[in-house]
Amino acid sequence: MNRRALNEDLGYVLKQAQMALHAAMDGVLRPCGLTVSQYSCLELLHRVPEQTNAQLARGVFVTAQSMNDVLRGLQRRGLVERSAVAASGRSRPAHLTARGRQAVLEARQALEPVQLVMEAITQAPEHSQLLNSLRAIVIAFEGDVPATEKTTPTTDGDS
Repeated sequence: MNRRALNEDLGYVLKQAQMALHAAMDGVLRPCGLTVSQYSCLELLHRVPEQTNAQLARGVFVTAQSMNDVLRGLQRRGLVERSAVAASGRSRPAHLTARGRQAVLEARQALEPVQLVMEAITQAPEHSQLLNSLRAIVIAFEGDVPATEKTTPTTDGDS
């Protein structure tokens, strides 16, 4: 079987890009006092309030237990609130506090240089073509792209 060099393997290069993006995001979010998973959680709640732990875990690409830990930490810092008692079943949807909304705005500003680098590398029409290709990969392996992924282009989970 003819094997390509690793730097020619699409899966390997995608993982390299993901790791480089994660490191860049981590570097600019650290001074904001946030991890990539914490920011991603806050961003999702800013865009769609009242999400459950399970919904947030899927959107941030972490396990439900990991998301529970993220939410507890954000609650302790006063960035997120969940009602003490579940309205139905066990799920307690979360929402941002005023401090949480401010943290999202500060983090977005900190992430702007990272976003600009990505946009400078892939300008239209290549940008749209790349997004379509990446979505096609997701669909090929997982099915339809979940709504949170369609509306949250900069989320990335802590792996």
